[in-house]
Amino acid sequence: LHFKTLVATEYAGVIEAMAANPPTAHMSSLATAAIVMAIDRKVAEVAMVALRSNSLSYNGQLIVRKDSGISKIEDLRGKTFARPDPLSASGWIAPMLILKAAGIDPAKDLQRVVDAGSHDAVVTAVYNGDVAGGATYADARTRVEKQFPDVMDKVVVIGVSPPIPNDGIQFHPSVPRETRDRICDAILEIIKTDEGKKAINTAYQWTALQKKDNQFYDPYRQFIQAAGMKAEDLMPK
Repeated sequence: LHFKTLVATEYAGVIEAMAANPPTAHMSSLATAAIVMAIDRKVAEVAMVALRSNSLSYNGQLIVRKDSGISKIEDLRGKTFARPDPLSASGWIAPMLILKAAGIDPAKDLQRVVDAGSHDAVVTAVYNGDVAGGATYADARTRVEKQFPDVMDKVVVIGVSPPIPNDGIQFHPSVPRETRDRICDAILEIIKTDEGKKAINTAYQWTALQKKDNQFYDPYRQFIQAAGMKAEDLMPK
């Protein structure tokens, strides 16, 4: 099998590629909220879910500089805020709901929301003081420790989200089941090797994968709905 691999600048672009007729993307690794949206649009089906540190879920975190004067969520009102991507579950969706629960409407009450492009970049922006606060997965600060050895001291966590289902691997519905199984089985064999473990950890910070289906993400869809939203509402306008 031969693959053409592409790295999108945002998750919405991947969904649109899978929604094209014919699709221009047949296999993906989307963030959690983007997975739910792609499932609802019937352009992706879940094949495998990743494990990090032997867990199928993770948390988001809200971060600020220790010397910023910000000590609680409510202090972010009127401040600048960085997110990795508008569809990042840990870097925006969950933090956005946390902000709303604290009485802050991100669209009106934050001075500016910056799309940093990655979790590393959010931590860096907060560390450098380019923004007052930001959100990442927990604990993305470790990703920049080599560059900023004192990041764990200078950048502090002021809020943590409920558990979020991990990302993983999805396929367009047009991909035959036999082909999906061949690819997934091959990936599972590859990550049994030392080289495979190192590669998948470098790329995604994954430690293992488990075969799952769309139902795995139903609780997260319910989490979104409990906030009075639908997955499509999360698509950046």
